[in-house]
Amino acid sequence: MPFFRFGAFVACLSLAAPVAAEPGLVVTLESVGDRVRAQNPNLAAARLRIREAQGRMNQSGRLSNPELETGFEHNTRFEEGLFEIGLNQRFPLTDRLALEKKVTATEVKAAEAEVREVERRLIAEAREGVVMILSNHQRRILLGKQSELSGEFAKLLSEIAARGEGSLLDAGQAKLEAASLKVQMRQLDAEETALLGRIKPLLGMYPAEALLVSGALPEVVVPVAGVSHGERPDFKVASLEAEAAAQGVELEYARRQEDVEAGLFAGVERREDAPEGFETEGIVGLRFKIPLPFWNKNEGKIEEAVARAERKDREAKALARTIDLEVDGARREMAEWKALLAELGRELIPLAEEQVAGAEEAIKQGQGDIQTVFRNREKLLQLSAARLDALREFHLARVRYEAAKGSF
Repeated sequence: MPFFRFGAFVACLSLAAPVAAEPGLVVTLESVGDRVRAQNPNLAAARLRIREAQGRMNQSGRLSNPELETGFEHNTRFEEGLFEIGLNQRFPLTDRLALEKKVTATEVKAAEAEVREVERRLIAEAREGVVMILSNHQRRILLGKQSELSGEFAKLLSEIAARGEGSLLDAGQAKLEAASLKVQMRQLDAEETALLGRIKPLLGMYPAEALLVSGALPEVVVPVAGVSHGERPDFKVASLEAEAAAQGVELEYARRQEDVEAGLFAGVERREDAPEGFETEGIVGLRFKIPLPFWNKNEGKIEEAVARAERKDREAKALARTIDLEVDGARREMAEWKALLAELGRELIPLAEEQVAGAEEAIKQGQGDIQTVFRNREKLLQLSAARLDALREFHLARVRYEAAKGSF
């Protein structure tokens, strides 16, 4: 019998082992950005833009392929004829090829900045989700403490009612309050599940993988004002696009003159030279073709390039102003939330705690009104929740501030 029990115990362990949950991915507010850079599939796809731009750069600035030309002619009797073969090559008269290479090299830099911009947006979104989850954790702790206190208060009221010194309705209302707090905790669990569902794609995870958000929200500190536009990848993109557009104007001016063509040819000709008979002669020569810019001087393309360069320059300047406003707005918002947090923590919440403690002590002494206790407890919960909301909004503003500066 003991052996049978031991075998059954081992069998239960073996059956339970596959069911045990695999350790999930643990991220924090500081580490979530590294995970996005390493595993986000959209970011991996965006990096191919750099290879595309490099391919265009490698293809640019090259001469056109030479052309092999041949010809044959003869008279109707096939007694006289000419065979000719030549090699032709086009050459630009301007620095068009160098300008093409210059423009595409700038476009490669812009593609690299575009990838960093995609990275910036994805990390900002992931960090906002982590802030929301960490805030939910703190709210859940608050509700847990409130639920525990409500349960103890309900137990006290039940004991008072059992002695005939209080009302069973008051005890039941206290139990209902404790139960409602547990319902709110379940709602927070559902909200966290939804938030995890939003973050997991950003981290390149699969549905079956578990995600755990660890850590806590950092200290509330408003950063020192200061903006550096060069740190923002999208501003870098706009600046490089403006630079490429200005280079494009030079390129279109260079394209006003089409390429010249030079060729080397050789041939064999057989002619009748009466009365001596037929003679065969070799021919060697050079050929040039120079296009004359009479009808097409590339005016339309030049006009388009000039307008595009001006548009890109204005877009870059407009983006710089937008960045200034984003940074300043997020910093001001942080200052407001910090002031509210200080007011709640220094004045309002301690006052509400005093009111709750006083009302509960009055109930224990058989004096006071139970509804006053419930109202004071509800107000304390509202103020504590408002403090957590302010803390969450401060750190969300902090994420927007860092994203606006391009700090991660």
